[in-house]
Amino acid sequence: MSTASFDLDLLTELTETSGVPGYEDRIRELVLQEFDDSVDRVRTDAMGNVVGTLEGGSDYSVAVAAHMDEIGFMVRHVRGEEDEFGFVELDALGGWDARVLKAQRVTIHTEDGDLPGVIGSPPPHTLDEEEREKTPEVDDVAVDVGLPYEEVAERVSPGDLVTMDQSTERVGETITGKALDDRVCLFAMLEAARRIEDPDVTIHFCATVQEEVGLRGARALGVDVDPDLAIALDVTVANDVPGFEDGDHVTDLGEGTAIKLKDSSVITNPKVHRRLKAVAEDEGIDYQHEILPAGGTDTAGFQFSAGAKPVGAISVPTRYLHTVTEAAHVDDVAATIDLLAAFLESEDGEHEYTF
Repeated sequence: MSTASFDLDLLTELTETSGVPGYEDRIRELVLQEFDDSVDRVRTDAMGNVVGTLEGGSDYSVAVAAHMDEIGFMVRHVRGEEDEFGFVELDALGGWDARVLKAQRVTIHTEDGDLPGVIGSPPPHTLDEEEREKTPEVDDVAVDVGLPYEEVAERVSPGDLVTMDQSTERVGETITGKALDDRVCLFAMLEAARRIEDPDVTIHFCATVQEEVGLRGARALGVDVDPDLAIALDVTVANDVPGFEDGDHVTDLGEGTAIKLKDSSVITNPKVHRRLKAVAEDEGIDYQHEILPAGGTDTAGFQFSAGAKPVGAISVPTRYLHTVTEAAHVDDVAATIDLLAAFLESEDGEHEYTF
């Protein structure tokens, strides 16, 4: 049985709070609160990124990035007619598989407050064979808020945001809920920032925005922060479930934090990932290698946004990504915090990452 211990209340608050790309306001407030007692100074920028800085003993700087945004939706249209119920049509913010959206609860964030709704699913026995076999698209999805069209049109406007409604729970040795991508890594970054005192190098803890729509916040911060080294934190695929061959797992829950070698957006600096591996072995931290065939992270956003930069990445193995039941092993979360903190505490600016 797992013996990992960390602030589950904070992780729950981070995952259950809403914040879609470009509208990360509620998460940003939580991050600012957490940085109050753990960093020397904090700033935000015009995109909404947050940078909490720990001043080091040298001019050498390391950026650590974890993104605040979660996949969600923007309202594009309210559909209906007089004396009928109204339905809300959506535009995706981030990568959704529409098959997972049926029979889910959502929250519409309107100017006058949050409005609950459901994405319904017709009874299967009412569908013909063609309808049952049809692959749904996000354009097919509509939110039912249980109100007449006139009231829905009055309360909901195009541009309002929509997020999934799901609680975060401890299930066996896992944590499951929505938005573990990437709030579990945001949590790991905040926990590591709490642990580190008097680092040899300056550390910029970067809570980034708009990762789910193209790594946009990280690309901007790569220029503005201009670090000597960047380490990104994100979840990664764990297909260690029935239906997948061993070689398709990418990572396995409970086998440790994942040190990224590559994904479809980046090949990490070999000298950086070898040092991450060395630190893990020296500290007795369980780890596994990550070779991700498809998907990108903020690592790529930093790699060449201000000239060539050495980059590395630490990932939390996670099942069921981009659904409301994402699941991560508590020991892997703890190992991620341990490795990040140990790596940063041992960084003295003297390691050679160029070729």
